[in-house]
Amino acid sequence: MVEFTMPSLGADMESGVLYDWQVKPGDTVKRGDIVASVETDKGVIDIEVFTDGVVDQLLVAEGTRVPVGTVLALIRGEGEEPVAMAEAAPAPAVEAHPMDQRPLLQPPPIQPKPTHNGGGRQRVSPAARKLASELGIDLTILKGSGPGGAISLADVEAVPKPVAAPEVAVIQASPVARRLAQALGVDLHIIKGSGPNGTICRGDVEKRAAELIRQAKTAVPTKAKPVRETAVPTTTPSSPTTDFQAGMRRAIAAAMSRANREIPHYYLETQIDMSRALQWLEAENLKRSIKERLLPVVLLIKATAKALGDVPQLNGYWQEDQLQVQEAIHLGFAIALRQGGLVTPAIHQADTLTLDEVMVELRDLITRTRSGRLRSSDLTDATVTLTSLGDTGVEKVYGVIYPPQVALVGFGKIREQPWAQNGMIGIRQVVTATLAGDHRATDGRIGAQFLVNLEKYLQEPEKL
Repeated sequence: MVEFTMPSLGADMESGVLYDWQVKPGDTVKRGDIVASVETDKGVIDIEVFTDGVVDQLLVAEGTRVPVGTVLALIRGEGEEPVAMAEAAPAPAVEAHPMDQRPLLQPPPIQPKPTHNGGGRQRVSPAARKLASELGIDLTILKGSGPGGAISLADVEAVPKPVAAPEVAVIQASPVARRLAQALGVDLHIIKGSGPNGTICRGDVEKRAAELIRQAKTAVPTKAKPVRETAVPTTTPSSPTTDFQAGMRRAIAAAMSRANREIPHYYLETQIDMSRALQWLEAENLKRSIKERLLPVVLLIKATAKALGDVPQLNGYWQEDQLQVQEAIHLGFAIALRQGGLVTPAIHQADTLTLDEVMVELRDLITRTRSGRLRSSDLTDATVTLTSLGDTGVEKVYGVIYPPQVALVGFGKIREQPWAQNGMIGIRQVVTATLAGDHRATDGRIGAQFLVNLEKYLQEPEKL
């Protein structure tokens, strides 16, 4: 039996909210499948399972905040017998967090008393119990069709309506969609579900809420009678966006405070002539369609990954008071969110990818990051971070290492400047590259070797 636990999605994460389950007891799962979503201060993250098996029990209810490492579910392997249904243990106490007050999440549900049928404990899924309560259905008269006779949502929905009672339309909606609709004031009756059998999903509610906001903004105000001026409140309620930004800033502040407190940084800087690389890139893009063209940052990503392969001491973690070099190079790429804040998902095996594959991975990461569809592996696997602020006009950036990583690479704007070479002065396209290193793991000489190799690869773009 494998314990599926609340993962750590960053050095600053101490707890998370189980946003929703994507599976139910009895479902077969394979390594890499999404089984749940967890909400952190940086957004809702899809969580993968890292073993094959069958979901035996879900131990934590949706909407519950629990510490990292808490067992969320039990997954049995092939040939293993189901375990006896245990009494649900109370979730470990977690100190209230300001983010818990956001309207997208309701307080943890109160666990109802067990329902009995014939003297035995009756197993009922949370969604089935909630729907039965809404429809006034007595669960003791139902026979469950789930594993071990558990009552599922389908069992409750299959109960015929009383003839004498007025017809009540049962809305097919996921528990998360129902909570979100209630929080946002969206009527589920006017939403067409996009899920299986027309089930209303979280995305359907969010889409409808966005439509209502757009309608409110574009509505033409009607003439009204003049009214007396009244005092305008000096404060306004915080919006979900404001709360999200505050939570994101808290998460970043916690991680960076730890980094500045614990990591003895050293910084190195060099200027790299990008003229040859950009000329090669321009010629290469002329052979491609617009959709297939490469961005200059792709060259920087691939060159960084290859240089890390030559200087592996910078590709790893500082854990248990020692450097743990990682064989795989997973390059974390800093992505700014439209609503504020920063996330650094990983480009996996960056040194083994072609330039076209790096471009595809980068587009995919940016799209999924800004649409809130990141996976847990995107946030936990990065072995070193790359940040590029060239698009903002910044000429150089000195980053703060994200623990437990031991290095951060920064690139500024590619700009024209005078350049002397072989006794001749000309104008070249130059980028400033910086390295932040952890002095516990490496020193300036090792960092310098990395920058030398980085420049070497950027002078031979056709070999990237």
